[in-house]
Amino acid sequence: MKPFARSLALAGFLITSFFGPLAQAADSVAFLTDIKGEVKIDGAPRPALMSELAKGQKLALGKDAAVAVMFIASGEEVLIKGPGDFEVDKPGKAINKVGQTGQITSRKTDWKISSQALVKVSQTSSASIRMRSLNPSAGNPDTKIGALTYPVRGNIAALQPVFTWQSTGANAYDVALALASEPDKPLAAGKANGTTHKFSTRLKPDTEYVWTVNAGGTELGRGKFRTLAADAILDVEKRKPADKAAFSDRLLYAILLNDLGVTQDAQAVWAKLAGERADLPELAALGKIK
Repeated sequence: MKPFARSLALAGFLITSFFGPLAQAADSVAFLTDIKGEVKIDGAPRPALMSELAKGQKLALGKDAAVAVMFIASGEEVLIKGPGDFEVDKPGKAINKVGQTGQITSRKTDWKISSQALVKVSQTSSASIRMRSLNPSAGNPDTKIGALTYPVRGNIAALQPVFTWQSTGANAYDVALALASEPDKPLAAGKANGTTHKFSTRLKPDTEYVWTVNAGGTELGRGKFRTLAADAILDVEKRKPADKAAFSDRLLYAILLNDLGVTQDAQAVWAKLAGERADLPELAALGKIK
């Protein structure tokens, strides 16, 4: 099988295996923000994390199993612990307990995640896998990422990001930043002895930039990125959970970042969650996107 065909096949496998249920139905009212143990939806085993749920769908939980269900419209999250049979209902009424076993608790949140944001998770994954398989700069034909690592694609939610790149063994590096519309007119320049640099100049919201790193007169890479609009940056800062926040809060934060196109930062959150939850392979797939 040729490399391009392999990349498409792999992307299709991930969508089918992990993310197929995300775009399940137009009448979806909720989705899974956590899942542990033996869980079935309408008799089908192993639902994927972030699977959407429609009103009336049946959840069957085995002993010691648990799921967290987030209602899209209200932001109410319901935690269900097995064993028992449950049915998806509407926000406010939450989940009806069909059997006489199991436990249900709920909490109010400020999260409002749309079905479209969930679908973007699968789209981001499949598109990134194809680009990784073909060429690391395939999504930005006018850039050569080379040794650069962050930021090199998508949007960022910071106006003073820390730029990073891989070491080439050089003693010093020259770093330059310019508007994407005027790449040959640097707005800022600096020197670094290591592989990170933070410009003192604050970037402008909703603006596209390019940055380069040189060592000994040789360009090591050229990356492009865009800053979010000012209101989106404030929203990201407001919603960023603490490192020890609940699993579902950090998952929802990753979905938000992904929805805003802050794909590299979202990937870092996916990867961290995957390190905590080896039982959820969909997280590992998202955390490995390049």
